[in-house]
Amino acid sequence: MLMRVSRQRPVLSVHGLKKHFGGVRALDGIDLEVHTGEILGVIGPNGAGKTALINTITGFYRADEGRILLGETDITQLPMNRIGHLGVGRTFQNIRLFRRMTVLENVLVAFKAFAERPLHAFFGLADRRETTARALHWLRLLQLEEQADRVAASLSYGDARRLEIARALAGEPTVLLLDEPAAGMNAAETQQLTRDIRTIRESVHAIVLIEHDMPLIRALSDRIVAMDYGRKIAEGTADEVLKHPEVLRAYLGTDAETAGQAA
Repeated sequence: MLMRVSRQRPVLSVHGLKKHFGGVRALDGIDLEVHTGEILGVIGPNGAGKTALINTITGFYRADEGRILLGETDITQLPMNRIGHLGVGRTFQNIRLFRRMTVLENVLVAFKAFAERPLHAFFGLADRRETTARALHWLRLLQLEEQADRVAASLSYGDARRLEIARALAGEPTVLLLDEPAAGMNAAETQQLTRDIRTIRESVHAIVLIEHDMPLIRALSDRIVAMDYGRKIAEGTADEVLKHPEVLRAYLGTDAETAGQAA
């Protein structure tokens, strides 16, 4: 069951966002809003600009034009670490874990105290106990607590994805950006991921979910934005967007039977 979405000031808003790489317009004037309590799904074919959108919001890329607001704070030109500290968390298409570290250690390094003072963050016994307890909370939420002492490299693919989400949550984000979290998952892992995202949505103000898996997008999204060639081509409910002529042309194909199967 989807949560009730607040229609007050957006928790995250993007206005006229542009990012060019030579003659390629990765983002070509994107406008979107993410509201408190919302899961916003973002879809589009490969090369549509979805990951460029996340990379620009998080400061990995610098916007050429436009504004990005986290609540009332303009984060457009802030460095990546500052944007993360203010409350924008993310995962990646390709899993990025510290493979030689344990599951617990992977979460511990994501806490803000470690990011700000990596050489001094956990010197005090009380600090270590408190931080470890908080890390174990996120692992418990993602059903990884029993694997806390395992080396990350030994995890199954689905559990590695789950650990990356737990690590992102440890940074206490206001908005969590999930970049194709179901990529490479089998059907059972995708079903578990759907349950996980429903669980974690109560721990953040909002989630932006980029996915190619249409059943997952339909099951989780309160609202969907469709992109193509760096532009927003449709926005609305799942039924509205997945039946939109531009989406059928750009992403799902114009054949009605094919579109119906994908949706």
